[in-house]
Formats: sequence, C-alpha cells, structure tokens
Amino acid sequence: MSWVEIESESELRALLGEVMPRAATKDRVRLHERDRQWLAASPFCLIATADADGTCDVSPKGDPAGFTYVIDDSTIAIPDRPGNRRADGFLNILANPRVGLIFVVPGRNETLRINGRARLVREAPFFDEMIVKGNRPALALVVEIEQIFLHCGKAFMRSKLWKSDTWAPDALPSHATLVKDVQATEESLAELEAYYADASYSMKLYG
Repeated sequence: MSWVEIESESELRALLGEVMPRAATKDRVRLHERDRQWLAASPFCLIATADADGTCDVSPKGDPAGFTYVIDDSTIAIPDRPGNRRADGFLNILANPRVGLIFVVPGRNETLRINGRARLVREAPFFDEMIVKGNRPALALVVEIEQIFLHCGKAFMRSKLWKSDTWAPDALPSHATLVKDVQATEESLAELEAYYADASYSMKLYG
C-alpha cells in the first residue's frame, strides 16, 4: 500500500474531527493555584526547543519535587545541573526563544503543559532557593508563560507507563553496552560499566 500524506488543515480535520469544546477552551496564560500545586509535586519535566532553522531538541530535567521555581503568575524558572555540557537546548534558545514544557508527576497519567518564551539567566536572587545538595545552579531557564493547560492521561494509560508489571528494563543491554555499540569511545566496556554504575554515577549528579 502506498503512503497517503495529509497536506492541509482541512484534510486533517476531515480525518480527526473538530476539537472537543472542553479541549478548545482549556488554555490559560497565567498560573492557577492548581498549577502551582502541580509544579510543587513534579520532579521531572521535558523541554522542547528548536533552533533558528527549526532543528528540534527535547531535553529532560529532573530534581526533587518542586524544583521549578515560580517567580510570579506568568513566569517560572528551571535550574540547570551538571551534565555533559552539550547544551543543545540552551543553544537553541539563544537562536529561538520558543519552548514547550511537559511536567510529570509520577503515578499521575495527566501532565501539565506550558508553552512560552525562554531566556538564560546566569544570576538572580532566586538562585539561592534552587540549591540542592550544595549545588547552586550556574544558570537557570526562565520561561515567560504564553499558554498553560492540563493534558489528558490517555497516552500514559495506553502505554501503561506507571504499571510496574509491564516494565522490562532488561529487554535492552546495559547503558554502557549501548554507548559502546553506537559511538566511538576511548573507554573499554568495563570502564564504561564502572562509570555508569548506579553508585558511581549518582555521585556525579550535583558535582
């Protein structure tokens, strides 16, 4: 069977139907108290960015629940932590400030979505509120909210993401094996296994 592409909004709407009224009216531009509660409970988010040419990146960010700092009803800040220094998303933001965020609360099928404009800040008074295990972030992503809404849980329900009886982490080789197989590394497999070992790797989370 040959591929049949959709090339217009009218084609898409003919296939999917019109937006449900409740979905069409759920957008907001300022944080509600319930949004603040969600951010306070969330230890994990995904940040989507694109550069000036549209090349995309999605980066995960995680810290103890409540790591997202609420500056005011239309502005939030996300601390950066030590990583591999690629800074793909940050470089994108320097070229194109538009970002999309998804905040996850473990065990909840719904998510909180925020879209807006971002900037990189290297110092601000609220950095002192972002210290974890002695690590004061070197920079933070500050997002001015343009759109915020709760997203339904169907994707999480279909995937059974939180159902531990469906988890199969051993279906894949170890991370060290994957790294060794897909990229050229100076380290041996044994060295990579030692580097990525839980006890060793956890010591590098904040320093």
